Formats: sequence, structure tokens, C-alpha cells
Amino acid sequence: MVRKDNPNLPPGFRFHPTDEELIMFYLRNQALSKPCPVSIIPEVDIYKFDPWELPEKTESGEKEWYFFTPRDRKYPNGARPNRAAVSGYWKATGTDKTIYSASKYVGVKKSLVFYKGRPPKGTKTDWIMHEYRLNESRPQPTKKIGSMRLDDWVLCRIYKKKSAERPLEQREEHISNQNVPSDDHNAMEMQSKKIPRTFSLAHLWELESLGSISHLLDDDHTNYDNIGAAVPQSSTLFPETRFLEPHFVKFEDENHNAYLNQTSFYNPMLQFQ
Repeated sequence: MVRKDNPNLPPGFRFHPTDEELIMFYLRNQALSKPCPVSIIPEVDIYKFDPWELPEKTESGEKEWYFFTPRDRKYPNGARPNRAAVSGYWKATGTDKTIYSASKYVGVKKSLVFYKGRPPKGTKTDWIMHEYRLNESRPQPTKKIGSMRLDDWVLCRIYKKKSAERPLEQREEHISNQNVPSDDHNAMEMQSKKIPRTFSLAHLWELESLGSISHLLDDDHTNYDNIGAAVPQSSTLFPETRFLEPHFVKFEDENHNAYLNQTSFYNPMLQFQ
């Protein structure tokens, strides 16, 4: 809180009191009708204004503003304060903070948030209020019959919380950066392109796990009709394998005499007959 146009404040004056100082040197003096160390906090009924109108009601402050304000009752016979404002209401949040001075309980700090509209369907805003009041053990002033006054004075600090939402330009830049692939991603993609998705028959013949064709014919119940499967004859599909004309191979054992129509393959590295 800095000096605006108040001639009573010295140049470079900053008003950053602690919670204890606000209670002991400002609110207590105001309640006892004693002068404050600095006449910097005005007397304003803040509930007759919306929070964005209050900065114009004081001569000091840029990011936070202090006010002495009375509190009225919500109901004639109740002790709840009336929190309604012009276009909304103040709603308490969190728990009250007890304020001590020299280990002595001197006051309470309450946090409130301003909501637009009517409860309970109000819209939450970024306006925050810290309300300071003296402890309840102090002597209470005499109340007039039929008066709605709950407290003659409480001290309020009001400020607008910084929004956590990013500016539009930063959000657009963040989204565009997410859509641009990184160098690591490009390297992995190039590496994956080097790995062939299909293998030629020559590669399959080189695998040791396949074994020889003679092992397939050891079983007496081998179905020779399904062995002679059709094999594509196009050399473009398997550039590393050259197909020879099919010929008949004769296999003989005790139980079977059959001719098998088997395709032979020629590989530059290995030759199968």
C-alpha cells in the first residue's frame, strides 16, 4: 500500500502492517475513539458498495485497500452479520485465525470471498477480504433498542487475487509447442522406418527354427495334400529370392508312396534343392 495524494504521508511511504499491528494500533484505537498512528484508513460502510468500487473511496493503496467499517445484524435478534452487498455477497472461507500480542488473545482474522448474484447460486470472483475484529471479551457498547448494529467498527483489508489463468497468447503458444514433434520423436520415427515390416522367403529360410523339410515328412500321418501350397511367382515381391520351375520330388516309406509338388528356391547365400 503506497501513498497516493495524501499530503500527510511522507514520500516513499509504504503501509504494510502485520495482523498484530492492525489490531493493537489501529482497530483498538478506532474502537476507543483514539487517534491512530497514521490517518490512512478511512471510515466506509463497505457493504454499500461492490468491491471494485472501494479503491476510489480511499486516498492510499494500489493493490490492497484498508477500511474501518461497521457491521449490521442479518436478523434483529441474531448475532450473524449481514454480508450482502450491492450486486453480490461476501462468503466466509476457511477457518478464523486467532491473533495474539505478547501471548494475549487480542482479536480474530476472518477471510471472505465476494460472490456475484444471490446465494446460494452466486458466481465466485477474485476479490478477497480479510476482516479483523477485536476479541469477544471486550466491553460491548450500549446498543440502542431496535438497532441492527452488531459492531461499531471492524477493520477490513480488501484486494483482488491474481488469476491463475494464462494469458491467451501464452496458451496458444503452449498448444502450438505441443503439436511440434521433438528431435527425439523424429529420431525414433526415422529409426522405425529402417526396420522392414515384411521379410522375404530367403530370410525365412535362413531361420534355424524352421528346420529342414525332411523333418516335416517324418510323421506317418503327414497330410501331403496341404504341403504343396501355392507360392507367388512374382520376383518383385521377394527381390532377394529367385524361383525355379516346380518339379516333382518322390518320397517313399513303408506306408506312403506319393509325389509331392514342391517349389524349389534359390538364394544367393544358400541353395536348397
